[in-house]
Amino acid sequence: MTGMIVNGAAVEAGSDPDTPLLDVLRGELGLVGTRFGCGVGLCGACFVLLDGRVTAACDTPLSACEGREVVTVEGLAPGDSLHPVQRAILEEQAGQCGYCLSGIMVSAAALLAADPRPDEEAVVAALDRNLCRCGVQRRVVRAVLKAAE
Repeated sequence: MTGMIVNGAAVEAGSDPDTPLLDVLRGELGLVGTRFGCGVGLCGACFVLLDGRVTAACDTPLSACEGREVVTVEGLAPGDSLHPVQRAILEEQAGQCGYCLSGIMVSAAALLAADPRPDEEAVVAALDRNLCRCGVQRRVVRAVLKAAE
């Protein structure tokens, strides 16, 4: 058993310690907002926060999460409210297919936690590891800047 805090709740994961965190989140814990993309940590679809740092869940073994805090896109905002980034993504209609958005929102939330008033250059840099095939990057950047207002 691997103990960790996921979206504010203590959990004990029973999967093999070498199981990717992504598989545990989706399969064992039912948190399907985090997506599988490339499988090697390069596309950003699986990004979560691990102790506040943007981390690829697809290539992070469960054993690396013992006693640590994991935040998924579902846990960005407490209760029924939305995180400012989630709200701005909706308001700016920044998604198209939406596959990449969970990782983008996690990256953007981490940026705003570190820098509540980033400029456009900082937003672009923070989202550099998040790939989007639909071409909505400009709308996403605009939404993140709006969330910072």
